[in-house]
Amino acid sequence: MTHADLLLTNAAVVTMNAAFDVFKSGAIAISGNRIAAVGPAEEIASEWAAKETVDCGGRTIIPGLVNAHTHAPMTLLRGLADDLRLDVWLLGYMMPVEREFVSPDFCRLGTLLACAEMIRSGVTCFADMYYFEEHVARATAEAGMRAVCSQTVLKFTTPDADSYEDSLAAARDFILGWKDHPLIRPSVAPHAPYTCTPEILKACAELAAETGAVLHIHISETATEVENWRKQYGMPVVPWVKRQNLFEANVLAAHCVHVDEGEIRQLYNAGAGVAHNPTSNLKLGSGVAPVVKMLEVGLNVGIGTDGPASNNDLDMFEETRLTAILAKGVSGDPTAIPARSALSMATILGARALRVGDITGSLEVGKRADLAIVDLDPIHSSPKFERDPNAVYSQIVYTAKAADVTDVMVEGRWLMRGRELKTLAPDDLQLAARDYARRIDAFLIEREQSALNKLIAIGGVGQEESFEVQVKSRIADPEKVRAALTGPELSTVRHVHYREFDTYFFFDEPERSRLRYREDEFIGEKGEVTNVRARLTHIGPAKEGEYGGSVLLSRSRFIAPAGHSLRFYREYFKPASERAIEKDRLRWLVVYQNTEFFVNLDQLIRPPQDGYFIEIKSRTWSKRDADAKATLIVELLTLLGAEPGGGVKDEYVDWA
Repeated sequence: MTHADLLLTNAAVVTMNAAFDVFKSGAIAISGNRIAAVGPAEEIASEWAAKETVDCGGRTIIPGLVNAHTHAPMTLLRGLADDLRLDVWLLGYMMPVEREFVSPDFCRLGTLLACAEMIRSGVTCFADMYYFEEHVARATAEAGMRAVCSQTVLKFTTPDADSYEDSLAAARDFILGWKDHPLIRPSVAPHAPYTCTPEILKACAELAAETGAVLHIHISETATEVENWRKQYGMPVVPWVKRQNLFEANVLAAHCVHVDEGEIRQLYNAGAGVAHNPTSNLKLGSGVAPVVKMLEVGLNVGIGTDGPASNNDLDMFEETRLTAILAKGVSGDPTAIPARSALSMATILGARALRVGDITGSLEVGKRADLAIVDLDPIHSSPKFERDPNAVYSQIVYTAKAADVTDVMVEGRWLMRGRELKTLAPDDLQLAARDYARRIDAFLIEREQSALNKLIAIGGVGQEESFEVQVKSRIADPEKVRAALTGPELSTVRHVHYREFDTYFFFDEPERSRLRYREDEFIGEKGEVTNVRARLTHIGPAKEGEYGGSVLLSRSRFIAPAGHSLRFYREYFKPASERAIEKDRLRWLVVYQNTEFFVNLDQLIRPPQDGYFIEIKSRTWSKRDADAKATLIVELLTLLGAEPGGGVKDEYVDWA
């Protein structure tokens, strides 16, 4: 007789192993944190004895479910802003609230709340992507769950980093500090191609490849994202990220809603895992991923809930059922993704996508004891037919609910027994969450009159580079500028002539922001108007810092196309005051010392000013790069013949 620590008996055991073995009267022996034996109850009973034996009462044991993609701390933002387009939801509500409230405490509380919800629905492992990920990892380990925890890296300033270099350094420290943890697999998460730069993607891929960590990223979530990518780069998203060396790492690609067959094959050849998020994709109007084709190719496709702010729950039973039903509905084929395949996606395929399939995702000897016990006898599951060997999968996928989970174990440790959580105190968590909700409500009410929020609500808003370095100076002779631009020290990439008509809106708000409505008339060689463009720019405080030589450092701006009249925007935004600017502008994009700069030669028409002004500027996502460019700008200003002492710190609008 072989001895184990625990025997689970009197249960149906659904293994999800390679043979899809199901033991109608089965048992499991557990030694330490691992499964020591699994099989028919009589066989296990004859060969194994244990310190403790648990009678499962005829219930069904399944592998713990794997939530392949979520943002766990966003439980604290659940229901905050529903029924909005993705850009309005993300830029108008999520990001402003995150900038204000996301902290280590926020991430810890939100994660513990998420873990309580997931444990109750039979989830034992999940893949997370958020900020302050070390605190997410600590909370997850405290709850006793298994997770791939991914530190987010963005080109924007984030709640936990002033620049992407800071995020990348935090990701490295996190990975190296947690790489040997029994429950947590640390990883890096460049958020998405459209929120990163090629440099960021390559750096993240290099870090993941060096450390063996997973690289967690959003790919092709919306049609707009994909259309923009084709227009800008002449290719779909997947081959583009391949060129950034992304697939040198172990990639977990979330969403993949708008990928074609060639991209699916590329993902398979790269060994990438995919996280399908049906509820979130439907709720945000993103579409339906071609999951059937992915499975046919052989991709490891798991199922994710996405964040509870866009789902709005973490119920993997609901998500698994929708995965099966949605595939049938969009294909017209009722055999698409049968119940067994759907459960496989929620267990072993999801585990493989997360690169943890060697230790979890199925009930097999040697794997960790990660499991859930489900009651398949409630009235909504009655009666049960057993003629079909696949009937148990149908019962689990099509009729079972999260509330039917009675017990959950991870690493041989009970996280829930008899529907009672053993590692968490949900009442305390809910009380703390309500306090956050009150504070967030108050914050949003106060921001209701924010010009930026109102701009974002219109849609189409994008964020420019995080830092802008610029200098402006009076210039006596514009011909000296033209001559210098043709000199050997500079090369010109392109040259444009504009007439610009600006209307600035000013607001009575703490941010002291301004909104600029600009109409650009493109002037041809004969002085004719060849094209007209209109757009809105939200501008923060005039400057954030100053270098020598009157070089100013500003933060990022938000821009949006202006598809309506000036009258419309005046009535919509209701500014406290406004000012008008008109100027003639010659603009060059030049390369100086292997660095690109914009050079503007301006003649101010309204308000009238004598002479000309030269303006040199450059934008970047990197504070370090901004510091380096400031020095070059001073050199370039001298080269172009600016007047000594002619530096101007005011904006043109300040003179209106």
